[in-house]
Amino acid sequence: MFIDSHCHLDRLDLTPFEGEFASFMREARAQQIEHMLCVSIDLDSYSEMRRLVDGYDDVSVSVGVHPNEQVSREPSVEELVVLAENDKVVAIGETGLDYYRSSGSLDWQRERFRQHIRAAKIVGKPLIIHSREAKDDTINVLKEEGADQVSGVFHCFTEDWETARQVLDLGFFISFSGIVTFRNAQSIQEVARMIPEDRFLIETDSPYLAPIPFRGKPNYPFYVRHVAQCVAELKGISIERVAELSSDNFFRLFPGARA
Repeated sequence: MFIDSHCHLDRLDLTPFEGEFASFMREARAQQIEHMLCVSIDLDSYSEMRRLVDGYDDVSVSVGVHPNEQVSREPSVEELVVLAENDKVVAIGETGLDYYRSSGSLDWQRERFRQHIRAAKIVGKPLIIHSREAKDDTINVLKEEGADQVSGVFHCFTEDWETARQVLDLGFFISFSGIVTFRNAQSIQEVARMIPEDRFLIETDSPYLAPIPFRGKPNYPFYVRHVAQCVAELKGISIERVAELSSDNFFRLFPGARA
């Protein structure tokens, strides 16, 4: 049984399932997906996302605003806290810094990040971190705000081992997406080989970043087995062992996800 620790179920292409989310869920269970964490990227569509997944015990959610999202108003600590106090919410995020898609003065992005960390500390729930071309600032902000008090996960990790060590030293987990299966992902593959067995997760980030052999096509949570297979080969263990380890790690990081 596999856990997809990071996906966006409200953004899936449901065409193969006759447009029915319930049909997709039946297929996910048939494909041995034990649990999915549906990750928030904005608050404008948050209520609609919750209506889609609230009837499913094998789906947990987060609450947060992606660092690149353009919003009419910035989320306050108070608003995030109110939303995060719901039992189905197991994490704050995704949040972080992204200097690839944003330019100019990015003080607003760093302040948004800090608001999320402060909310996470109040509710005592872990953070889901997005970091792209901003590794030093991301780690520095986490340290400055005392994010080690709540821990969390760097999702879709794309950095090298030296950065991974800093992440692990903060008490955070590292999650591998379909990118680890790409031929040009040697530095990420090195991290997958070296990371301790008790500190990694697997994810799809679906509908984005489909793994080999589906690269360039819509991604789905059941493709997480391809991520697991790649990690298994890199670590020299069985795919069943990767499924077991990543599932145990997921529920240790997100204890609220247990039904």
